[in-house]
Amino acid sequence: MQTYTSYYKSPLGILKIVGDADYILSLDFVEKQGSDTGEHAFCVKECVKQIDEYFKGKRKKFFLNLAPRGTEFQQAVWRELEKIPFGEVVSYGDVAGAIGKPNACRAVGNANGKNPIAIIIPCHRVIGSDGSLTGYSSGLWRKEWLLKHEKGDFPDDIIA
Repeated sequence: MQTYTSYYKSPLGILKIVGDADYILSLDFVEKQGSDTGEHAFCVKECVKQIDEYFKGKRKKFFLNLAPRGTEFQQAVWRELEKIPFGEVVSYGDVAGAIGKPNACRAVGNANGKNPIAIIIPCHRVIGSDGSLTGYSSGLWRKEWLLKHEKGDFPDDIIA
């Protein structure tokens, strides 16, 4: 399978986007930009476009073909995350209940942390049951920024 890579300089740092001819396979924050080979894949170019619109406050929903790799449980969690409306948050317990595993809060947190497609599969919208910001593999400061951004509070403190 041929894969393509593109990079996007977001306000929170560099995002690496990997896809094949039809699907986005991963999107995550990286320290350094590498070689860009994504110009050949429509889905990767479309992902860059939609991510740019998201950060500019012009997009609230993504329309991309996604193919994250993970266990059956992780896939169930990630599908549930995609249902969280823009600008809203839910708890790990809410997600666990929604997938029919009400006692699996920690497992949901673990699956959340292994989400290979940041922002588009909105794991940043999951918070602790007490309302605290917990567990974001890309850094809690990014999670806080993304949540503020989605509430319409466009943070000025741009990193990239």
